[in-house]
Amino acid sequence: MSTVLKQSKSVRFVAHLTLIILSIPCLLPLLWMISTSLKSDAQIFPSVGEIGGFRLSDFIPNPILWSNYPEAMRSVPFGTYLQNTLFLCISTTIGAVLSSALVAYGFARTKFRGQKILFILVLSTLMLPPQVTMIPTFLLYKGIGWYGTWLPLVVPSFFGSAFYIFLMCQFFRTIPNELSEAARIDGCGELRIFFQIMLPLSIPVMATCALFQFIGAWNDFLGPLIYLNSPSQYTIAYGLQQFMGTMVSQWSYLMAATTVFTIPIIILFFLAQKTFIQGIATTGGK
Repeated sequence: MSTVLKQSKSVRFVAHLTLIILSIPCLLPLLWMISTSLKSDAQIFPSVGEIGGFRLSDFIPNPILWSNYPEAMRSVPFGTYLQNTLFLCISTTIGAVLSSALVAYGFARTKFRGQKILFILVLSTLMLPPQVTMIPTFLLYKGIGWYGTWLPLVVPSFFGSAFYIFLMCQFFRTIPNELSEAARIDGCGELRIFFQIMLPLSIPVMATCALFQFIGAWNDFLGPLIYLNSPSQYTIAYGLQQFMGTMVSQWSYLMAATTVFTIPIIILFFLAQKTFIQGIATTGGK
């Protein structure tokens, strides 16, 4: 028995060591960003005589300039950008999750003519590159007077997402039909079954889709770039470009603001990691 335990510990040690080594290339850009956020311009761009091969000491700022962070926050209206970003993330997350759940329930738990063909058409939109529809969509929104407002970024999320519909549909199919049949016998309609039975049972997959949507909206740069034209509407991802001047770029401030921009997503993922993995794992089979 002790031999088996030793072998098990050895296997786990080797597995963890391998994962740590493989994760180093992924962590290097993040570490370099944090390091650059604490440096001065002279440290980021050394003079010609100081340029040489890469040294491990290049990662360590000397001196460490913690003042870059408050200066970066004061250089741009970061509070306004954060408020706009949270509004976009929360509104699109609510819209995308609820609308996708309703559509997925219709595909998974009800029967109607042409159901399979319609479901295939919905999934086929996943294979359509967004660059193909970018210009027609922009012309449509501009034609109806939505350009320069939040509507092109928020309203489409309330019409479902093919990827979320697929995930939720697979999850709904794992829920026993007996629960729905018992509710129908008690006189419940489909909407009541959906809201009182299906939604409480589908929290893991809904949390997974919400996390995907929140991160996507948080990191979205192209959408605000295309549809927003007022600085008071900028999100954090779009507002970070304000550090890029026409003549001089404030690289240390940009890296400091980017670090602050990245931290909430990292914290959110670790807090929702267990639910996220559970939601992904339970969408593959009955």
